[in-house]
Amino acid sequence: MTGAVPVFSGRDVEQAVPPEAAVEAVRAAFIAHHRGEWTMPPKVYVTNYPAGDFRAMPALGGGHALLKWVTSFPGNPARGLPTVTGLVLVSDAETGMLRAVLDAAAVTAIRTGAAAVLAAETLGRSDASTASVVGAGVNGRACARTFVARGRSVLVWDVDPERTRAAAGELGATPAASLEEALAADVVVTVTPGHELVLPDGSLSPGQHVSLMGADGPGKAEIAVTELARTRIFCDDWEQASHGGELAHAVEAGLVREADVGRLGALLAGEAPGRRSAEEITAFDSTGLAIQDLAIALAALEHAPELDLGSLQL
Repeated sequence: MTGAVPVFSGRDVEQAVPPEAAVEAVRAAFIAHHRGEWTMPPKVYVTNYPAGDFRAMPALGGGHALLKWVTSFPGNPARGLPTVTGLVLVSDAETGMLRAVLDAAAVTAIRTGAAAVLAAETLGRSDASTASVVGAGVNGRACARTFVARGRSVLVWDVDPERTRAAAGELGATPAASLEEALAADVVVTVTPGHELVLPDGSLSPGQHVSLMGADGPGKAEIAVTELARTRIFCDDWEQASHGGELAHAVEAGLVREADVGRLGALLAGEAPGRRSAEEITAFDSTGLAIQDLAIALAALEHAPELDLGSLQL
């Protein structure tokens, strides 16, 4: 027997890591990863398309190791089931002992919201006044919630009008009257299943920023390849994004090379340039990193003593 291991439900994770704390945790994780202090191999996909996929995501940093086993099954809501489910396991990196078990859906949503808004704040124009989130599922709501927590008003749009209204009411956001209104914002975050293009050719205007959060696996896309190629592109991790994100399509088409793509971590560390002009269009291709999950899990662990957690006896 090794004792009781705390188990964080989704609600526990949300209580332990509010949006503003999540942004700072994810910022630190990006910088630590860029500097080689936190490491991770690319995520592994076990696909069962068109139904969905399973993902195994390990990471090492901050004296801990993490493994996230998470699913993405876009058709699940029609069955009354969540799109994203799974577990996050956190172990002591010195002893290998299990330290905590966390709900993967909550960890994923919180770090997705944090990364989307962090990229938007870092790459958007300094005078950007309007923001929007396209897609009002669990992760889209997390993005909108993070914008609101950072003091920014935000438009929300979803293909389901009722979901748009519900999300806006829940989060203190404004329902967009149309997709076109949402896409006209200075800062746009897209969080869709990635099965249909949201941003076709010519849809982005000078000075806009878009955080592309939905196309996080092979075969998915939210933006036309030629539209992405005319932006200043940043990614979370080149190896992962160039094989399973929006970038994969542009790389395959020969429109984008590795040298054309900035890394958000390098920019946050002050070791790479960001936006170069007010007219430049910037894009962030997010595939979701295990180091982000590790950052949220460690932030949650710090507050474990304050929460009434369940436990797993080993």
